[in-house]
Amino acid sequence: MSLSDVKLLFQFVGGLGMFLYGMNIMADGLQKAAGGRMKRMLGYITNNRLLGVLLGALITAIIQSSSATTVMVVGFVNAGILSLSQAVGVIMGANIGTTVTAWLVSMSEWGEVMKPEFFAPVLIGIGAFMLLFAKKERQKEIGSILVGFGVLFIGLSFMSGSIEPYKDAPVFAQIFTVLGSNPIFGILAGVVVTGIIQSSSASVGILQTLAMNGVVTWNSAVYITLGQNIGTCVTALLASAGAHKTAKRAAVIHLMFNVMGAVLFGIVMFIVFSLNGNWAASTINSTQISVFHTIFNVTNTLILFPFAGKLVSLSGKIVREKVQEPEETLEQKIMSHLDTRILENPSFAIETAKREVVRMGELSLDNVKLGENAVLTNNQESVDRIFAQEKTINFMEKALTEYLVKISNLSLMEEQSEQVKNLLYTVNDLERIGDHAENIAELAESKIQGDIQFSPMGQKDLETIFSYAVGSVENAVSARRNEDAESIRQVIKFEDLVDSTEEDLRDKHIARLANNECRASHGVIFLDIMGNLERVSDHAYNIAGYVKDEM
Repeated sequence: MSLSDVKLLFQFVGGLGMFLYGMNIMADGLQKAAGGRMKRMLGYITNNRLLGVLLGALITAIIQSSSATTVMVVGFVNAGILSLSQAVGVIMGANIGTTVTAWLVSMSEWGEVMKPEFFAPVLIGIGAFMLLFAKKERQKEIGSILVGFGVLFIGLSFMSGSIEPYKDAPVFAQIFTVLGSNPIFGILAGVVVTGIIQSSSASVGILQTLAMNGVVTWNSAVYITLGQNIGTCVTALLASAGAHKTAKRAAVIHLMFNVMGAVLFGIVMFIVFSLNGNWAASTINSTQISVFHTIFNVTNTLILFPFAGKLVSLSGKIVREKVQEPEETLEQKIMSHLDTRILENPSFAIETAKREVVRMGELSLDNVKLGENAVLTNNQESVDRIFAQEKTINFMEKALTEYLVKISNLSLMEEQSEQVKNLLYTVNDLERIGDHAENIAELAESKIQGDIQFSPMGQKDLETIFSYAVGSVENAVSARRNEDAESIRQVIKFEDLVDSTEEDLRDKHIARLANNECRASHGVIFLDIMGNLERVSDHAYNIAGYVKDEM
C-alpha cells in the first residue's frame, strides 16, 4: 500500500468520523430546538397505532437515529411507560424517520448549489458565529444545527473524495457483482456493516457515497439496503439485554418487522432483476438509493401495520414467560422505571424522572395520611405501614438523585437544567416530608404504648391541622404532576392556615396545661405532632415554589 493509498484511507476514516459527529451535533441541536414539544410527544402516544407511527417517524427525524429511537422505546416498555401494543407503532415509524438522513446525503446530487463543498463551509461559519456570539438560547440551538449540518456534509465530501480515485478499480465491480447476483450475500453484507457501525444511517451514507462515484449496481444496492435495515436492529437487541421480557419483546418486534420486510422485498426484487438483467447490473445513484430506502420502509409499514397485533403475539411466543418468574420487588420496579436507555433523549428522561418524583410524592402524602390515622385512632397497623413505606421513600430519594445527576450531565438547555435542579430540590423536600411522617408515627407509637388519649378538644384541634397539612401536600403533588397554578395557590392557602392554626393551637394547649386540663407528658406529644405538621407544610410550600419557577 502506497503513501497516497494510506492518505486516502485516512481521508475516508476522517470523513466518516465527521459525518457521524456532524449528525450527532445536528441531532443534539434539533432536540434542544424541539424542547417542550418532545416532552408533549409522550402524552400523545396512545393505543392509536397510526399516531404512534407518526410520532416514531417525527422523533427519529429529530434525533437522526432509528436505533436510538428503538432503544428509547425498549426503555419506555421496560419502565412501563409504553405497552407493547403502543410500542409497535413507534417502532414502525422509526424506520420511516431514518430515511431523512439518506435524503440529506443525496442532496449533493441535486445540482452544483447543493454540493457539500459549496454551502457546507458557510453553514459552519454562520453556525460557529451564532454559537460564540449569540445571547439567546434559541439562536445558539440554530447555530448548533447549522454546524452539525455543515460538518456532516464536509465529512461526506471527504468520504466521496477518498473513493473517487478508485472508482474504475476492478475490485469494486467484482464485489458488487457478487453481492448483486446473490441476495443472501448482499443482505448479509448490509447486516454485518450496520451491526458493526451500530448505525443504519451511517452505513446507508457509506453506500450512497460509493454510489455517487458510480461503482454500485442496482441489485447490490437493493440487497445491501435491505440488510442495513435488519442490521439496525442489533443496537436494540443489545439494549434489551438485562431488561424485562416485555422490553425484550419490543426489540424482537423491531427485528421481525425488518426481517419480514427484507424477505418480502428481497423475493420481489430478485424476480424483477431476473426478468431485467440489464437494469439490475446498471449503476444506481445516491438519490435512487434514498427513493428505494423510503419506498421500502413506507411500504413495509403499510403491509405490516394491520398485523401489528399478530407481531405482539408472535413476540410472546419467541420470548416466553418463565414458568415461575419471581415477582419484582418494589425497589426493582423503581429502578426499571428509571431506565438509563431513556437517557438517549434528555426531554424524555426529564419527563420520566418527573413521573417518578410524583410517585414518590404520592408515597410521602400517603404516609402523612397514615400518620393522621395512627395519631387519631391509635392504629398500630398504620404506624407499621409508615415505617415500611419510609424505607421505599428513602430508596427512591437515592435512586432519583442518582438518575437526575446523570440527566444533568447530558447536553441540556438552560430551561431543562433548571427543571433538573428543581426536581433534585423536590426529591429532597419529599424525603423530608417522609421523615416528618415517620416522626409522627413514632409519636403515635408512644401514644399507643402509653395508652394516651387526648381530650375531645385536643383531638378536634389535631384533626383540623392534619386536614390543612394533608391539603398542602396533596396540592403540592398535584402541582408537580399537572403544573397548574390553582394547585400552587391552594398550597399557599393551606400553608398559611397551618402556620396560623399551629400558633393558635399551641397557645390554647399551653393554656390547657396551665389549667391542669391535660398532662404535661401528653402535651409534649401533642406539640411535637403539630411541629412536625408545620414542617411538612413548609416542605410542600417549597415544592409548589419550584413548580411556579418553571411556569
